[in-house]
Amino acid sequence: MTKRGLKIATIGGGSSYTPELIEGFIKRYQDLPVKDIYLLDIEAGRQKLETVSALAARMVEKSGIDLKIHATFHREEALKDADFVTTQFRVGLLEARIRDEKIPLKYKKIGQETTGAGGFANALRSVPVILNICRDMERLCPDAWLINFANPSGILTEAVLNHTNIRAIGLCNCPINMINDMAEKFHVSNNEIYCDFVGLNHLVWVPRVLLRGKDVTSQAVELACAEASKEIMANIPKIHYHPDFLKTLGMIPVSYLKYYYMQPEMLNDCLRAYENEGVRGEVVQKVEDELFKLYQDPALNIKPKQLAERGGARYSDAACSLINSIYNNKRDIQVVNVSNQGANLDLPYNAVIERNCVIDGNGAHPLALGHAPLKIRGLLQIVKAYEQLTIQAAITGDYNAALQALTIHPLVGSAETARCILNDILEQNKEYLPLFHK
Repeated sequence: MTKRGLKIATIGGGSSYTPELIEGFIKRYQDLPVKDIYLLDIEAGRQKLETVSALAARMVEKSGIDLKIHATFHREEALKDADFVTTQFRVGLLEARIRDEKIPLKYKKIGQETTGAGGFANALRSVPVILNICRDMERLCPDAWLINFANPSGILTEAVLNHTNIRAIGLCNCPINMINDMAEKFHVSNNEIYCDFVGLNHLVWVPRVLLRGKDVTSQAVELACAEASKEIMANIPKIHYHPDFLKTLGMIPVSYLKYYYMQPEMLNDCLRAYENEGVRGEVVQKVEDELFKLYQDPALNIKPKQLAERGGARYSDAACSLINSIYNNKRDIQVVNVSNQGANLDLPYNAVIERNCVIDGNGAHPLALGHAPLKIRGLLQIVKAYEQLTIQAAITGDYNAALQALTIHPLVGSAETARCILNDILEQNKEYLPLFHK
């Protein structure tokens, strides 16, 4: 630990999510004595970092706690002796995300930032960057925990755990949003609901829901059918399953599973949006512009409610809860991305899964699952194979691994289309993918 108290380094500190992170640390200050938060960003994000760090400082001043905000563009300064490192970066900024979403649409395939061909492009750019960060961590803060919520979170976390010596846990806001939604449906508080999560990041199901210890899964599925008009993820189109499908599935699927289960409908919505308001990245760009105008107000000293429209609500709160539980050895249960270690018998031992875990001072320990239900097992296995091939391609610049990864992904599913999309991705991301352009 540092002399003053806990030191947090946030990579991608100029993110619009940062005020939520600061709010989370302020709320937990009595249990989690964070004394220094280093917000790190790249030169291209200077204006955003300056705006966000000024807002963060005002939030801390309003709270009256002994916490200092440091804005920096020097990784060494941010990482030196850090206790926890959080990652929320986007390689290539929103412009790269917009390209990721548009390239697949050119070939009538779904364009999405974390799954399918769009998520694949994001992963190729991001895996080398997070591994580079971890190499610096091994030198500057080897005992620190890395809490990753940069997307695609599961892929990046698996790359770190299998290719570095850094202790890492991945996070997603989908589980916490699904738990909140379920609690609302049953008109109870979150701590009265237990949802059992099985799957991978953005490919997760809830096969069991407990209310005060009683199994209410069938009621939960009925409520999901009856309240299909409500969408809990701001960035997922409001297209709904037929109730017959949800009843036969017998589980609550994460919103992202619509891209798999309702491919034609979701593709049509992506194409419609592209023609009218633009791809999601372009919408987010406008939301971010408005957020940063708010952040620049010298009178603003709280997290504005408009941040919820950004599409990543509760990411940062989940991160603060996780850090709190590790630091205080709480032994509570949270849903995180963690090494399988035999918890799911259908996936490789060293694969990263999204699972309910006991969180203590030694990290996250996944609850044993055994075999996943047969109706979801095949999809889990093919997407995990895609993820592992993608990591291999990102680390080595192996065109063959990249082509095979894209070809087997259920949202691509065509060797020739995969080849065309891959060539476009490599061409349009040339500056970020030097390994492919030796």
